[in-house]
Amino acid sequence: MKIYNTLSRQKEIFQPLVAGEVRMYVCGMTVYDHCHLGHARVMVVFDMVARYLRHLGYRVTYVRNITDIDDKIIHRAQQQGISTDALTARYIQDMHEDEAALGVIAPDMEPKATQAIDDMLAMIGRLVDQGYAYPAENGDVYFSVSRFPDYGRLSGKNPDDLRAGERVEVDGFKHDPLDFVLWKHAKPGEPSWDSRWGAGRPGWHIECSAMSTCCLGEHFDIHGGGMDLQFPHHENEIAQSEAASGKTYVNYWMHNGFIRLNEEKMSKSLGNFFTLREVLRTCHPEVVRFFILNSHYRSPLNYSQENIDEAAAALARLYTALKDHASDSQSVVDSDDPYVRKFDQAMQDDFNTPEAMAVMFDLARNINRRRHERLPEDETRRLGAILRSLGHTLGLLQSDPQSMLQTGLAGPQESGHTLDAAWIESRIAARLEARNQRNWLVSDQIRDELREQGVVLEDGGEGTSWRLG
Repeated sequence: MKIYNTLSRQKEIFQPLVAGEVRMYVCGMTVYDHCHLGHARVMVVFDMVARYLRHLGYRVTYVRNITDIDDKIIHRAQQQGISTDALTARYIQDMHEDEAALGVIAPDMEPKATQAIDDMLAMIGRLVDQGYAYPAENGDVYFSVSRFPDYGRLSGKNPDDLRAGERVEVDGFKHDPLDFVLWKHAKPGEPSWDSRWGAGRPGWHIECSAMSTCCLGEHFDIHGGGMDLQFPHHENEIAQSEAASGKTYVNYWMHNGFIRLNEEKMSKSLGNFFTLREVLRTCHPEVVRFFILNSHYRSPLNYSQENIDEAAAALARLYTALKDHASDSQSVVDSDDPYVRKFDQAMQDDFNTPEAMAVMFDLARNINRRRHERLPEDETRRLGAILRSLGHTLGLLQSDPQSMLQTGLAGPQESGHTLDAAWIESRIAARLEARNQRNWLVSDQIRDELREQGVVLEDGGEGTSWRLG
């Protein structure tokens, strides 16, 4: 199996530190607002990674942290006149609801920054004692970037070039414009904790270093997150973690690509910024999951209504192939089946989900062809079980096919509109009666009437079925 390592800028054969075990840390959400589409991509992508590694038989320990103290959280809590604890508790609950809707399995460990303050203080203390960090006159503690010679190797940035583009802060407390804060001195009205440098709170970068090493050890297998975290966050994590321990911090760095909206960068300032909850008001969560996984995790992902509609239609094709095989999900699947082998070849090439899904669509076409040609049912059911199994590996195709086709894939608003299943069935019965009377005009009129309402009819050997599309 190969994984693209951001650190080496190439695909590398994956070799875990301990045979049969994988330790993976992913930077989670800063909980001052609802999750947006970028957060959804991180959650789904690394859920897929954890699922597939477990599918291969690895014992995976998946850690995704929660940042529940930082400037944005404090500012938002002050705006709303509530405590930071009350604010973060609300958004953590909402985040858990969002990830459950997307079919994301909860991480094995979900440490909160506020619960790891002692670990952060211990790491900062080691860095100060070893000369990698220094307390400044303003009460902050900074990491000294110049003391870490490998700074910039993850992002490929040259520290001298970075310094040339930086402006030295007016207060002049930093020794170097690239130095970053490890501990912030307390300000009036802000949450704070006692330390040997006085009351304060941690900087953002030290949080992940402390939480990851406490949960997974000073040297672990995979660290993931969005591409926007590559610099400076992950660069700073490497510097402070390796300076503190003297060991390699992480073997494989994985970063998922950005999300764009209608070919523009997603941004609040551009007015094209959507929370996940806004998207899910009109789109089924499994469609969102399918949409995310239908692009390679490292590629840019363009969100538009047209692309979401295409994802819904594509997912409907897979469910259509399964509509007569709802009970086949427990069937044993042969790992040597050609479809399974092709699927695994794609997934083991840096989690190439688009190629893996192409295998699933080939399988669905075969199932539909066999159904149309009325070929032996046993083989068709076996292929349906394989499709179910491959979908399960990606967290897809686990719902009842007929229910999804008739109500689910249209999204919450559409599935709650005035169309009634009983009325649709009555119109299908009227069409059947017209066909029996060879009244093709009325039959076609009813089909057209239903199509205008978004109902697609499918005639087969066992009668007429319908779905929304």
